[in-house]
Amino acid sequence: MLPRLALVPGEPAGVGPELCVRLAQDPRQDCTLVALADPDALHAAAAALGLPLQLLPPDQPATRPGDLPLQEVRNSVPVAFGRPDARNAQAVVDALLGAAEGCLSGRFAGMVTGPVQKSTINEGGIPYTGTTELLAGHAGRDVVMMLANDVVRVALATTHLPLRQVPDAIDAGLLRRVLGILDRAMREDFGIADPVVAVLGLNPHAGEDGHLGHEEIDTIIPVLEALRAEGMRLVGPLPADTAFLPGKLRGFDAVLAMYHDQGLPVLKYSGFERAVNLTLGLPYPRVAVDHGTALDLAGKGLADPSSLEAAVATCARMAARRMQG
Repeated sequence: MLPRLALVPGEPAGVGPELCVRLAQDPRQDCTLVALADPDALHAAAAALGLPLQLLPPDQPATRPGDLPLQEVRNSVPVAFGRPDARNAQAVVDALLGAAEGCLSGRFAGMVTGPVQKSTINEGGIPYTGTTELLAGHAGRDVVMMLANDVVRVALATTHLPLRQVPDAIDAGLLRRVLGILDRAMREDFGIADPVVAVLGLNPHAGEDGHLGHEEIDTIIPVLEALRAEGMRLVGPLPADTAFLPGKLRGFDAVLAMYHDQGLPVLKYSGFERAVNLTLGLPYPRVAVDHGTALDLAGKGLADPSSLEAAVATCARMAARRMQG
């Protein structure tokens, strides 16, 4: 039985709806998809692309190019390509939470999400820091953000923090939680029986024995030693400037970066088009595209569907593994 995944386009004025329409042109062999979206936005995207689209009841399987099962989430006002409207912010959030509820109830085996426009959601009167945080709060779980492509998996100890706040945020409790979630995900969602995780230092040269900072000596090394004693295979702390060399990466199943721009530029340089964003620690798989709403491309047929295709394939594999296990 194929896993049933919720598909949420995200910001309706961006490229999300047209990427979903492109995805519907090739019926999948690894999962079934149900979009949670506004039908008019999807039809407008299909018309702009000149592609067929047949919206089906949510329980009817897709069998032809252009078929897309739909659970309706209506926008408040019509959508114009490239022009987000704060009055549609609630519909964007409702689609995400509807997918999350479906995952928790067992109706969906996982969810795939397109890009959202955070500023527009906040302008709509909904405090919103990101979809990762929304889903974590909804599920009541600690989560870890990880981005992945065919070259490397990079998890983040801290996410969207100003750089001067990062050292204070990295304490023993945080590192224990993050590494525990990451280790479990490698085993349960990726099927890696004995994962090896490279842990980056916070400072240049991983602190160089205290000459360039003490966070490694005071915090990171004691946590790694304690977790190694519990059976985790952790390498580090490693200098970030050499940890991503191809010869070293081949020995790691994932890399834990201490902050956002320490690890993600390398990942995006090594394969941005096929990169995906995963939320580890939820009771269900959640995978997102690793790009923004691309408002300047919306409705022009120029958006690359590679990241969404990779996100669906990744989520389908994770969901199938959970269903089997």
